[in-house]
Amino acid sequence: MTFRTHVAVVLGGLLTMIAPDVARSGEDKPFATVQAAPMPDQQVSFQLDGAELARYHYATRYERPFLFPLVGPAGRVVTRMGHPHDPMGHSHHNSVWISHQNVSGVNFWEDPGKAKIVQVKIEELTDGPSEASLRTLNAWLDADGKAILNERRLLTVRPMAGGEWMLLVELLITPMAGDVTFGKTSFGLLAVRVAKTMSVADGGGTIRNSEGGVNEKEVFWKPARWVDYAGRVTADRRNGITLMDHPSNPNHPSVYHVRDDGWMGASFSFSGPYKLAAGEQLRLLYALYIHDDVPPPEQIDRQFAAFARQKHALQ
Repeated sequence: MTFRTHVAVVLGGLLTMIAPDVARSGEDKPFATVQAAPMPDQQVSFQLDGAELARYHYATRYERPFLFPLVGPAGRVVTRMGHPHDPMGHSHHNSVWISHQNVSGVNFWEDPGKAKIVQVKIEELTDGPSEASLRTLNAWLDADGKAILNERRLLTVRPMAGGEWMLLVELLITPMAGDVTFGKTSFGLLAVRVAKTMSVADGGGTIRNSEGGVNEKEVFWKPARWVDYAGRVTADRRNGITLMDHPSNPNHPSVYHVRDDGWMGASFSFSGPYKLAAGEQLRLLYALYIHDDVPPPEQIDRQFAAFARQKHALQ
């Protein structure tokens, strides 16, 4: 036996010995079909079996982090960047975003703004067989770069049957410079700009809420457990997004600011100022249900009931 043959035999034996252990190790871990995959240019892509459901953007050149696109069951994008008829005046309409117009007098809402929400770091990325998540630490900075709020954010994507999926948005907010007050406004905290073809005004879509209201005339500035915006994403197919306010949120049921031109938002401090004292924490939980067609209210109610049982994960 030559030296080369001897080495090959020895290595072959070693591989034979370790191969069963490697195989068993792989079998012990379910394959992560849902992934939060880091991407270039400060982005995270949420994927199901390699197909993107949503993408998170956190580059510091933006006034705030946001999600774009969100992809519906039809395989089409169900959100939009900017107002279809006023793209410059509403450049802050970043698909799905979190901000507020008045935090102790500081405006985090409009563009271009002097105040910014800046991601400090990614705390954790998780993948799994049924969901994926991204946990981040963010700072709400005033015009001088002083941190007013410390915000931890947890985004969780849960695929469902039929191409539908749920996005959970959990926030844990702490004052950084004494007491803060979320001033009375209908702008903030969580908002959604839907695709132009889904809007009531441009695409013949429909807005509904949990109380039976339909379209802007009946849903605008009304409290509700959820608001749904659905419309066409192809010539013959409809998708939609339901924005849900968790029962544990301080202002539940939230007032919603909606427009027939394609946007909706959960207005955290519409009813009046909300004071957050130094040392206190504000916990908020929202959900976006990305669904097929225009489901009956009973179907959305079932999804809301499941969401209402969701526990807070951030500590």
